[in-house]
Amino acid sequence: MLKIRNLILVLGALTFPPDFSAAQVSVGIGLPHASIGINLPAYPRLVRVPGYPVYYAPQLEANFFFYDGMYWVYQHDDWYASAWYNGPWGRVERVDMPAFILQVPLRYYRHPPAYFHGWRPDAPPRWGDRWGHDWERHRSDWDRRDRRVAPLPAPLPTYQRQYSGDRYPRQVERQDAIQRQEYRYRPRDPVVQQHYQQSGQGRGR
Repeated sequence: MLKIRNLILVLGALTFPPDFSAAQVSVGIGLPHASIGINLPAYPRLVRVPGYPVYYAPQLEANFFFYDGMYWVYQHDDWYASAWYNGPWGRVERVDMPAFILQVPLRYYRHPPAYFHGWRPDAPPRWGDRWGHDWERHRSDWDRRDRRVAPLPAPLPTYQRQYSGDRYPRQVERQDAIQRQEYRYRPRDPVVQQHYQQSGQGRGR
């Protein structure tokens, strides 16, 4: 069940070219999906995490990733996923998170929470310590995948660059129609496939 939060951060005016480091995260609720306030002025620059099929956004003050055709954001101890860079976002249960996202080292979290303090920057967050033994029992193998045989990263959906500001499609139906025309990639990770379908994307394929 979605957690209702009331924090809203008003962004200052942004000049062109956009200063992505000023883009912040605010939290609200947008049914049937969560709106976590990723209010970006334009498509963000995404950089590959070395050795992982994952990208991160180094210029954002947010824990913003791209993996297997979807965007992933870690905020307030919850994970969210979307097929478009500004959402709408769906909350993902901790036990259902893709392993490659959980394995990303701390140094690629651009807005790390306080409880990351003291953990090794070149290692993944200590999710078992944070989320407890029950989670660790269900996901005991999350950090044991052989990264030497990691899949190639999904192609970036750069077609979304042309949809910014008022041109950004807010309705999932519109997003899906555009994506069917512009982006041929389909998720390969079984966990991501499930989230992709639940998000409302991929219908009619």
